[in-house]
Amino acid sequence: MKARLDSIDWQILKELQGDGRITNVELARRVGISAPPCLRRVRALEEAGLIRGYRTLLDEKQLGYEVTAFVMVGLHNQTENDLVAFETQVKEWPLVRESYMVSGEVDFIMRCTARDLETFQNFIIRDVTSTKNVDHVRTALTIRRIKDEPNVPIDKPEYF
Repeated sequence: MKARLDSIDWQILKELQGDGRITNVELARRVGISAPPCLRRVRALEEAGLIRGYRTLLDEKQLGYEVTAFVMVGLHNQTENDLVAFETQVKEWPLVRESYMVSGEVDFIMRCTARDLETFQNFIIRDVTSTKNVDHVRTALTIRRIKDEPNVPIDKPEYF
């Protein structure tokens, strides 16, 4: 069920996506309301689960993580138990930063980040391909990032 949000809620969400460290006073000013109702709205959005959390985005390359790759995994069986077992395993792999179950030729796509190619290769050989029920694994190393927009696209005029 989609949440019912008014234009101020949408503006709050857009502003917080742009700067999660904004003060409540500044947020209230930007959306055109006073600070107390702004804080109440933010808390309501958090309690409703629309705001899942706040993060700091890091530059992985500057921190020594040179490899970003996508891993496509096909399973032998796709029973609910098999899917849940694989999902549980994926959540334990620190190199996997995002994972999606998808339709099509593969069952899962994972975005992985590693310090170097050897670490990534060892992860694929030691962990992914040896996991129970894995049928096939394909990898794609990234060459360069073209776009990095982790936010929801809240810029349509009909929201405001």
